[in-house]
Amino acid sequence: MHSKYKKIEQVVSRLNMPSYRYEQILTSIFTQRISEYTQMYTLPKQLRCALANEMGNSVCLVRPVSVKAAKQAGKVLLALPDGNRTEAVALRYERGWESFCISSQCGCGFACRFCATGTIGLKRNLTAEEITDQLLYFYLNGHGLNSISFMGMGEALANPHIFDAITLLTDTRLFGLSQRRITISTIGIVPGIQKLTRHFPQVNLAFSLHSPFEEQRSELMPVNKKFPLYGVMNALDGHIQATGRKIFIAYTLLYHVNDSPNHAKAVANLLQSRGSWGRLYHVDLIPYNPTDKTTKEYTPSGRYRIRQFYEILKAEGISVTVRAQFGSDINAACGQLFGGE
Repeated sequence: MHSKYKKIEQVVSRLNMPSYRYEQILTSIFTQRISEYTQMYTLPKQLRCALANEMGNSVCLVRPVSVKAAKQAGKVLLALPDGNRTEAVALRYERGWESFCISSQCGCGFACRFCATGTIGLKRNLTAEEITDQLLYFYLNGHGLNSISFMGMGEALANPHIFDAITLLTDTRLFGLSQRRITISTIGIVPGIQKLTRHFPQVNLAFSLHSPFEEQRSELMPVNKKFPLYGVMNALDGHIQATGRKIFIAYTLLYHVNDSPNHAKAVANLLQSRGSWGRLYHVDLIPYNPTDKTTKEYTPSGRYRIRQFYEILKAEGISVTVRAQFGSDINAACGQLFGGE
């Protein structure tokens, strides 16, 4: 993995500087929040200049193009070094806790019918550094790194660099996040789920279900043809058995599409059929966030239908919550990220 942190180490070594200079650079970034190499005055001028020449003066590769703010959410459109753009969202909770929703790809190639990001198509995977620099941008601008989720643009487990990114995020000398402060959301990429189980068993896993019926799920989410629901559920069972960790089931409610009592009962049956592991599945019901980007016109389920769905799952003994909505007024909520102004 060729990250900026590796390159910094190489610059220190090439100049025959003592190894503690590398630690000083990390302290400058992750303790003092210094965002430019030339401003790191604990370092000799020769090293500061060498770093700026080799890496560019800015510690962070991504730069803000536009920032939108709502009461509890802030969305940043970020330019990448090659001119492509991605979006990241900061969520603020009343207790002072902050969570960051970051992207793993430019666009997304999976074309889920109700998601704005899917209309762009996949431009490319983000590198591990571009992924983690979204978080670094927030950190250098004074935010606390409490927790992050890969629920921004793209399918995280379709990007092989995601595992290098998690390695950087959990490195105690760098971001220092515990695995349990990281959540990966997937539409059901089975090899990625299995790799996560093996290498990062404590990372939280969220699975986007959106329909308990194979045929309808394939229509809403074409990925279901490649990774059918029954196979994904087997991989999720394997994850629970190996880790003992809870899995979150994301379910976006679309009016008169997937929000009927029959759908609710089928979701309950799907989870009850997992046997003793079923208790470790938790359903997050997500009110749909409409955008003008999707090809088909979907509308959000009304309060009554959401409540009815919730009550059916609850009565069947399923652990369930209705997710609080943040940022829909600035197109920063689930399924609304588009990478535009």
